[in-house]
Amino acid sequence: MEIPHWITAVILGVIEGLTEFLPVSSTGHLLIAEHWLPRQTDLFNVVIQSGAVLAVLPLFKERIRQLSQWREPSSRKLWALIITSFGITAAGGVLMEKFHMRLPEATEPVAWALIIGGVVFLLVERLLSHKTLRSEHTWPVTIIVGFAQLLAAAFPGASRSGSTIIASMMAGTARSTATEFSFLVGIPTLLAASSLKLLKAFKNGSSENWSMLLLSTFVAAIVSFVTVKWLLRFVQTHSFTVFGVYRVVVGVILLCSL
Repeated sequence: MEIPHWITAVILGVIEGLTEFLPVSSTGHLLIAEHWLPRQTDLFNVVIQSGAVLAVLPLFKERIRQLSQWREPSSRKLWALIITSFGITAAGGVLMEKFHMRLPEATEPVAWALIIGGVVFLLVERLLSHKTLRSEHTWPVTIIVGFAQLLAAAFPGASRSGSTIIASMMAGTARSTATEFSFLVGIPTLLAASSLKLLKAFKNGSSENWSMLLLSTFVAAIVSFVTVKWLLRFVQTHSFTVFGVYRVVVGVILLCSL
């Protein structure tokens, strides 16, 4: 029995909304789901991220207000940090596009990326558990975050948010600060990726199921808002150990099911 398109759209939207900003890899989870559900295009998997991104903007009212105050040195510095990190990712993304890098259809690479990322999370949390970390953004971390986003783009399952957060923490940034900066940098990064995919689709006359794409994007936005609101509170008093364990368990289950 074939699954109705709208049910597939809702399921994938829920998965995207739940996993886009959690350090567990939204792309990896979408690829896993599409192993059983109808396989979607790269355009679909990238564009529904924009719904998840736009939905979290109201949760960053203070930072957005800060960014709007151009005359303030702190505002200019934050803009410079975000633009620098985004610029590194964008430049690398252009090269990846030039060499026609595409998401893998097999789940084995996703499984290994989940496991490796989970182990790294567990090790880093253990090593940093008794250390005092910085609560401010720094230039070295900004550069690291830009390259971490590229790593996640190249290896589905690595997780964009997971890679940037753990890289920031390894460089000495506090968990909550690393999480916030990961989200702020993710906004232009994911919106730019979605816009580029849409422009190419319109230019080439894509046969995408737009109603399904819009429905999935809408669902992702709603679920993402709730998820991120919870996560921002969670990181204030909890470590990412639970996500590390989750990644390892899911990765092992995937490998065993191959």
